Amino acid sequence: MALHLIKLCVGADSIQDLRDWVAERSLNAMAAGLEPHSTHTTRMVPKRVDELLENGSLYWVIKGQVLARQKLLNIETFTGGDGIQRCHLILGPEVVETAPQPKRPFQGWRYLKDEETPRDLGKLGEGVAALPEELRRELAELGLL
Repeated sequence: MALHLIKLCVGADSIQDLRDWVAERSLNAMAAGLEPHSTHTTRMVPKRVDELLENGSLYWVIKGQVLARQKLLNIETFTGGDGIQRCHLILGPEVVETAPQPKRPFQGWRYLKDEETPRDLGKLGEGVAALPEELRRELAELGLL
């Protein structure tokens, strides 16, 4: 069973904001001769790396709801210039929309068990995926999605 991370997507107001950020970083990686990916740096280093890398994703909370995920490709630890250990979460280039799931604010990241994750939006049917993001948010807040 896969283990995942969940984190607030600070600075993004929509899935499109996240997609734009990911696309820019993927292009930078390709320009450097690397596979397309994005990197997110965090201070806390996960202890359950092997479980996360089996088939885990980073789930993004945008404006109070889990709305998207990216596949975790690797986790690289390093020590910053200030002597504090950090890690780079190496993420796949695809942003997968999920069914909206309300989530209260928290700091840093948290582990997320597979059975607690929202389903991918594409698995809910074309009708749901075709709804505007704002309408999906409202339906989720009402418990209708």
